[in-house]
Amino acid sequence: MTDRARRDVRPVTWPRLTEAVADRLVETVPADGSPWTRAAIDGADAARPGRWADELAEALRLRGRPVHRVSASGFLRPASLRLEYGRRDPDAYHDLWLDDGALWREVFAPLGPGGTGRVLPDLWDPVADRATRSPYTTLAPGGVLLLDGPLLLGRGLPLDLTVHLRLTPAALARRTPEEERWTLPALARYEDETRPQETADVVVRVDDPRRPAWSG
Repeated sequence: MTDRARRDVRPVTWPRLTEAVADRLVETVPADGSPWTRAAIDGADAARPGRWADELAEALRLRGRPVHRVSASGFLRPASLRLEYGRRDPDAYHDLWLDDGALWREVFAPLGPGGTGRVLPDLWDPVADRATRSPYTTLAPGGVLLLDGPLLLGRGLPLDLTVHLRLTPAALARRTPEEERWTLPALARYEDETRPQETADVVVRVDDPRRPAWSG
C-alpha cells in the first residue's frame, strides 16, 4: 500500500473544504508552463461532483479568477457509439462513453502552453443525442478550468490538481438510483484499476454528504 493509500482523513465542512481547495488552486503553478490551471473534480454521479464544482467555481471567482466550467456529461460520444454494446454495458460505460478526443480538442489543447484559451463548455447533448451548438468562450490567462464527472483520472489529461470524491461500495450502491445501478461494476473496475483514492491530489470521503472528510 502506498503512502497516499495510508494517508489519514479528517472531518471538514463543505465551506471550509471549498475555501481550502480554492486557495490551493490559486497557488498552483502548472508544471508545463500553461497560463491556465486545469483541475478535475472526479466522482461518481452519486457523489454529485458537479454541484461542488459549481461552489468551487464561485469561490474562485470571488478570488478574482475567471473560471471555465465543464462537465463530462457534455462530452459524451453520440449514442451510436456510446450504446454500441447496449444501453447498460458497464465496460462500454468505463471505456467508451467519454469522448476523450473531443475534450482534448475543444478544452485541453486550447488551455495548454501556447493555446488560444478559446474553449467550449460542452459539445454533445446525450439526451437529445445531438450537438449542443454552444458558443465558444475565451478563458483569460490566469483562469481556471474545472472539469467534473466520473472516471476522469488515468486518461492522461494534463491536470494540475485532481480531487476525488470517494464513496465506499456500500454507500455508492445506497446512493445510486435503481435505474443507474448497472454502472456500479464499471465504477468498481475504476477503483481497482485506476485507484483514484491513491492517485488524486486530494481525496474527499462523502459517504455521509453532510459530514465530509478529506486528506488535506
